[in-house]
Amino acid sequence: MSGKRRKYTPEFREQAARLVIETGRPVAHVAAEIGFGEQLLGRWVRLARAADDAGSTGAVLDADERAELERLRRENAELRLDREFLKKVAMVAKSVHPVG
Repeated sequence: MSGKRRKYTPEFREQAARLVIETGRPVAHVAAEIGFGEQLLGRWVRLARAADDAGSTGAVLDADERAELERLRRENAELRLDREFLKKVAMVAKSVHPVG
């Protein structure tokens, strides 16, 4: 054993995993070309695929969720307008009837 572990940047790991995922080539071939073990590259590919799956399933909204999101955004905008109006009313009332 060499005693010193090599460290790879997250960008390098992602690019190596993408090379396998996007080209469809076997992990063993890509690992041999790059010059490190296929188990290591296989782990990076598995993690990249898991991250892709987690990102894609979390972003999909069904029709009910989309409708609820739109309703909440409209309500949020309405409440912001109400709040701004009340701030202005408070400023006017304060200037007309000073406290003290």
